[in-house]
Amino acid sequence: MKCLKSSKTGKIIRVSDKEAYNATSEWKFIPKSEWKADRRPAKKVEEVVVELQEQTIAEKQLNKKKKDK
Repeated sequence: MKCLKSSKTGKIIRVSDKEAYNATSEWKFIPKSEWKADRRPAKKVEEVVVELQEQTIAEKQLNKKKKDK
């Protein structure tokens, strides 16, 4: 199997070796990884930002007292 990309439309196809060698000059060979990237949606990565606020000593003592009750 070979991966071909059209120079006119940008369409990517995967065909048998025989069909690939008989393809017109419009089609160019490309790596399989490019074909896979075109077929599979990109994974969405969500960035989570967590801000830690530094507490003063007095605030820490108040929080500790509230937890103890």
